[in-house]
Amino acid sequence: MNNRFRNEAGHWAEGAAFALEAGVVQIPYVLLRHYRNLQLSDAEVMLLIQLLAFRQAEHNEFPTLDQLMERMGLSAEALGKMLQKLMQEGWISIESGSYEQSDVQYERYQFTGLYRKLAEHLAAERRPAVSAEQDEDLFSLGYALEGKRNLFTIFEREFGRPLSPMELETISGWVDQDQYSEDLILMALKESVFAGKVHFRYIDRILLEWSRNRVRNAEDVKAYTQKFRTGGRS
Repeated sequence: MNNRFRNEAGHWAEGAAFALEAGVVQIPYVLLRHYRNLQLSDAEVMLLIQLLAFRQAEHNEFPTLDQLMERMGLSAEALGKMLQKLMQEGWISIESGSYEQSDVQYERYQFTGLYRKLAEHLAAERRPAVSAEQDEDLFSLGYALEGKRNLFTIFEREFGRPLSPMELETISGWVDQDQYSEDLILMALKESVFAGKVHFRYIDRILLEWSRNRVRNAEDVKAYTQKFRTGGRS
């Protein structure tokens, strides 16, 4: 029994090592948790996961229909219709161009729309009531808080450019994992604007500092910043 147990444990360890060597794919939890509410089918979600897997684990940013057919067991026609639907609805897009200092052309799938839609859905679910005072304070950034606020749009306006997929994931992480309120994130953006340091690392430091000091809402932010404004930030 002991030898058998050791053999089985050895086989399990070998299998686990092989699986780890094969790579790990990061899939947004909110996609798995809420895809039905987002009107995505099981097949469409699996197609998105396969595209992410090709990109992350195999560094293949534009898999062919044949490669997708082999993975999913679907016809080229069915996959083509799904890809077209996902692109029409803004989940994915195709970017084309040429590499620097080269005439070599490339095409690749972009997932900015996916991360944007997931964050919008999550923010809509967790959006708290906004007081008149908070609304006025945030309006000073130049943004009217209308019905459905869009964190991504506000950040893109302030940064003056589209956000990268990593930046979109950072905002999603603030909301989903760190559970910062949308108001608090916008307050941190406002602080970074005042400090002249409009970049994600600085905003993340602000949010972390506020979290450590139990700054939870607009009133807390005002009291905290008033106390330390003269000292500035490093």
